[in-house]
Amino acid sequence: MEAEDPEVVEFPAKLTGIFDQAKYKIFRGGRGGGKSWAIARALILISLQRKVRVLCARETQKSIRDSVHKLLVDQIARMGMAKFFAIQQVQISALNGSEFIFAGLSDQTADSIKSYEAVDYCWIEEGHVVSDNSWTILLPTLFRTGRCELWVSFNPELDTDPTWVRFVEHPPPGTKHFECNWRDNPWFPPELDELRLHDSKTLRKYEYEWIWEGKCKPAISGAVYADELAQLFADGRVGDYPVSAQLPVFAAFDLGWNDKTAIIVFQKQQSAIRIVDYIEDSHKPIDWYSGELMSKPSYRVQELFLPHDGAHNHLTGQSTQRTLEDLRWRVTVLPRQDVEEGIKQLRLAFRQLYIDRRCTRLVECLKRYRRVIPASTGEPSKPMHNEFSHGADAARYMAQAAPLVTGGQGLQLPPLKYGWKP
Repeated sequence: MEAEDPEVVEFPAKLTGIFDQAKYKIFRGGRGGGKSWAIARALILISLQRKVRVLCARETQKSIRDSVHKLLVDQIARMGMAKFFAIQQVQISALNGSEFIFAGLSDQTADSIKSYEAVDYCWIEEGHVVSDNSWTILLPTLFRTGRCELWVSFNPELDTDPTWVRFVEHPPPGTKHFECNWRDNPWFPPELDELRLHDSKTLRKYEYEWIWEGKCKPAISGAVYADELAQLFADGRVGDYPVSAQLPVFAAFDLGWNDKTAIIVFQKQQSAIRIVDYIEDSHKPIDWYSGELMSKPSYRVQELFLPHDGAHNHLTGQSTQRTLEDLRWRVTVLPRQDVEEGIKQLRLAFRQLYIDRRCTRLVECLKRYRRVIPASTGEPSKPMHNEFSHGADAARYMAQAAPLVTGGQGLQLPPLKYGWKP
């Protein structure tokens, strides 16, 4: 590797201010923006100017190969500064006593994280995958001494990810933002630009913008309804869609026996489906959900739709259908439907779907509903059953139920009547 002139270390102009003091520095953007190179160079220079301790972390680090260790080593060599550092397998030390240490956040507990409270800088790479729990554990430790700077680099994924919400939507005081994409990198290689141009012609618009422009995606990679969600957001069909007093109200259930139950409350206006409320909870009896629906002041549900197993008797000797009917609900049990057929039906229903902005949890479930991809084949298979699948399953049942209900016309003026008086 050819070393550069150590007296001149250059950075993209877009990152002017990288050495300014700030409690939080957030670096975001798409592929080829040069964020990680610039951060590595800046921290290397800082570590030579004074003795500091730098924690380099990411959400999951199974081995040092998962860390930025190699990136730092490569930049040290490229900058012609190898003689000032001792490179070890799991640590990098400068001759002045500065050190770089590496850790995975998901392995930490409130007690184990305390060993990092004396760091001067913390660089979180791939920050978009850091969990809310990891941030909750890490941040009080970092700022206990009051001298640490947090640097976070990432290509955003969803606008509901904890890192995006915490540092972009609701940035704490003292946050400095840097957005750096391919066009901001003066050393963006022609080979990478050739790939970018190819992607601009062959990928879906939202995929290209996520990879190269640092835009949030409508759904996670491999999401079942990614294309449908992209169109939903592009059309502005997630917004203010409150209950209409002129339309009947229905509810579709995904029943959870040992996990979550999800309920979508919807109305139908001609062919349009308006989702006006969403209820999700776990380990609650069916009469609790009945009470939740009955307690809503803005609507009264006319009919409940259950999946086919709602008619099955459980250990109590009574079915969910019978329990709800005993509670004076009108109940329809939907016929058994293959999951893939249900997914196709919901995809078609997406074209007529409008979701009230209060149903954030349902939107999150749809964004994160994806298929299992076995490592042995690498090919997507059945949908994954996890904390997000219940809301997505309730949406399937809603799509199955929608053709069975009559769509109203919404608010209409009565026919105008007039006459002449002599």
